[in-house]
Amino acid sequence: MIKSYKDLEVWKRSIKFVKKIYQITQEFPREEIYGLSSQIRRSAVSVPSNIAEGRSRQHTNELIQFLYIALSSCAECETQIIIAFELEYLKEVKEKELLEELDQIGKMLRGLIKSLK
Repeated sequence: MIKSYKDLEVWKRSIKFVKKIYQITQEFPREEIYGLSSQIRRSAVSVPSNIAEGRSRQHTNELIQFLYIALSSCAECETQIIIAFELEYLKEVKEKELLEELDQIGKMLRGLIKSLK
């Protein structure tokens, strides 16, 4: 039984991912502070935030809806990471590491959604 969103492994993992994103985007060019850096941070933060909000709702269907939003934020963040790599703000090794982590978070979200249906 899930008592709190803080008990969910996917929430814990997505919090760690947000920390990585913040560390990495600090190294982006200063002119990106209100651009791509901000966008990637917002999409990354959206993942654990939507998990938490969904878990705080009264009904399972609402939780599922917010988990889908978290999954969409993963796709948004993935796209922004690819753009950062294409702009040469990220090295290939770091891009691959971040994309693999996002893929795992996405799989965990899909698994949780499936188990709730």
